[in-house]
Amino acid sequence: MGVINVSVDDEVEKKFRELVEKKYGKIRGALGVAVTEAMKLWIKKVESEEK
Repeated sequence: MGVINVSVDDEVEKKFRELVEKKYGKIRGALGVAVTEAMKLWIKKVESEEK
């Protein structure tokens, strides 16, 4: 499992955390699950744009 440290705009982080909690609750690891999901969607989008 990889570890990535990133800086994100405060408002984006706040909204993302709110939506993660709304979808998954306060379960441990929810933020990582949501970030992984977001990254997969971004990868899919970029790959489809390359075609």
